[in-house]
Amino acid sequence: MQGRLGQNSSMERPRPVRLGDHSLGDDKLFFLCGPCVLETRELAFEIAGRLKDIFAARGLAFVFKASFDKANRSSLGGGRGIGMENGLVWLGDIRKELDLPVVTDVHLPEQCAPAAEVVDVLQIPAFLCRQTDLLIAAAETGAVVNIKKGQFLAPWDMKNAAHKVTETGNPRVLITERGTSFGYGRLVVDMAGLKDLEACGAPVIFDATHSVQQPGSRGRSTGGDRTLVPSLARAAVATGHVSGLFFEVHPNPDTSPSDGANMVQLDSFERVLDGVLAVHAALT
Repeated sequence: MQGRLGQNSSMERPRPVRLGDHSLGDDKLFFLCGPCVLETRELAFEIAGRLKDIFAARGLAFVFKASFDKANRSSLGGGRGIGMENGLVWLGDIRKELDLPVVTDVHLPEQCAPAAEVVDVLQIPAFLCRQTDLLIAAAETGAVVNIKKGQFLAPWDMKNAAHKVTETGNPRVLITERGTSFGYGRLVVDMAGLKDLEACGAPVIFDATHSVQQPGSRGRSTGGDRTLVPSLARAAVATGHVSGLFFEVHPNPDTSPSDGANMVQLDSFERVLDGVLAVHAALT
C-alpha cells in the first residue's frame, strides 16, 4: 500500500547519521537529554554528569541538550537563558571536560556558524522549522541538524524542511516530533504520523517532554503534565518508527525558568528510561 509520500509500507529505515563514535538511527535507541535552558554552570555540569553515568551504564548514545536562549516565549517576561556568548562557553566546557556531544537551539542564521564551532548538533525550534535562511545556514556548517516538527505541520510536510538541509549539501538530518496543536492550550501526538515522519528520510526522534506541554495555559507562560511523559515515550517507541528520544530533565523542574511543568525530575529519569528500553527490547 502506498503512503502519502509514495513510499511502500515495507520501506527501509532511514540511513543512520554519524556523530563521532556513534551512529544515530541504528538498532539502538539514542537520546537527547538535558535542561531546557542553561541556568548556572554548576547545574549544567551536575545534570550532564549524572546523565552521562546513566547512559554509559546502559551503553547508549547520549547527546547533552541545553539552550543558551529560548526566544519563543509566551510573554515578554519569560525566562530565555544566559545568552549565546556565555552559553557557548559553558557548552564547550561540558563537551570537552565530560567528553560529551552537545546540542543547542539556534534561532537566527547568524547564530549557526559560531554555535557549530562549539556544539555537535544544531537544533531548529519547531516554530522556525520552515525558515529557509535558518535551515540553509545550519546546513552549511556541516553539523548535524535536528529539525523539530512545527506544531502546525502535518508529518509529511517535514520532507520539505529536511530537503532544505540535504539539498544544501548536508545529509546529516534528524527530525523530531513534539506534538501537534489541538484546539487551544493542548497538544496531541499522532502516533500513526511517526511512520510518515520516518518516510521523510531521516531518523525520527520523539520529544516526550514538549509533547505534554499545555501552551499558554498559565496565561503568561506554558504549562504541562509531566505525568504523561513515560506513557507517551513508551507508546512512541512501540510504533517501531522512532530511532531516538528527547527528554528535558532537571533536579527540581518546578524551579526551572522554562518548561518546568513538562520536564522529568532527574531522580526519576532512570525509571522512565528503563521503561522505554523494555518496550524497545520487546520489539527486537
